[in-house]
Amino acid sequence: MTDTVTLSLAALQRLLEEILLRHGCSADVAACIAHNYAIAEQDGAKSHGVFRLPAIVSTLKSGWLDGKAVPSVDDVSPGLVRVDARNGFTQPALAAGRALLLEKAKTCGIAAIAIRNSHHFGALWPDVEPFARDGLIALSVVNSMATVVPHGGTKPVYGTNPIAFATPREADDPLVFDQASSALANGDVQIAAREGHALPAGAGLDRYGNPTTDPQAVLDGGALLPFGGHKGSSIALMVEILCAGLTGGQFSFEVDWSEHEGALTPKTGQTIIVLDPERGASAPFRSRVEQLLTKLRAAGQERLPGDRRYANRRRAQLNGISLTRDEHEMLLAL
Repeated sequence: MTDTVTLSLAALQRLLEEILLRHGCSADVAACIAHNYAIAEQDGAKSHGVFRLPAIVSTLKSGWLDGKAVPSVDDVSPGLVRVDARNGFTQPALAAGRALLLEKAKTCGIAAIAIRNSHHFGALWPDVEPFARDGLIALSVVNSMATVVPHGGTKPVYGTNPIAFATPREADDPLVFDQASSALANGDVQIAAREGHALPAGAGLDRYGNPTTDPQAVLDGGALLPFGGHKGSSIALMVEILCAGLTGGQFSFEVDWSEHEGALTPKTGQTIIVLDPERGASAPFRSRVEQLLTKLRAAGQERLPGDRRYANRRRAQLNGISLTRDEHEMLLAL
């Protein structure tokens, strides 16, 4: 018996959809969320792929998250779309408002979508990469549950609060990055605890506010640190304001699932800003981006943001997506 099981992207997505359907999602929601986790697994983001399914199932069972929620879309101004996810996943809420967002961005040159009452528990780059493939620049921010201390603090206030950015470029895949404002993503800490290896120095604190490299100490009442000290902390603050202050969603420290045993996903907000470079650039935009990227490579930067993800994607498209046998059996059990 081999230690791995290989599936195509379509087969993995069908399996994930079946799990989500069995545990209370509508067909449309199941397809949307299964796609997010399947492409994360395909692209090599192990902390954002099938690893997330047990937590999603547990949260659906708890009643904290509505897997059948139908979002409502409000056209509030020439450059802003508001979406109430109605306690459902963020990705279907974005899908519901996407056409209106694109229309506004093409008309005005810039537009934003502000999503509230939403659960985002996956990779953020799948939200922005499609905009770049449509020729647009996209910047997205999302907050989560309080797991990160502010600079100089000892108690968590912020979520890991990632930022994702995507831009078209000349004759190549879009340039895309997705990074937390914390030293590590929370999923990476969980994987480190599961696999029994230490965190990098400067990544977290224990429950007493002491620096630790023990992932379990971070998970057991401890907290993560922002990356780059005060710089990452300021970015996390900005994300909170854009995702809760602007959208009407919850700040990370306001997330309270104490009455829902087994709940693990944050219910907060997300903002995406989309720009049409053909409307605003004073020179051919894609060639200017390529000029910069060429300069970076000439300066010695061998790998650009997203390069590893695209390489993983190409390998998976040729050879399939490899899961460990334990991962595959976990999915079958779900």
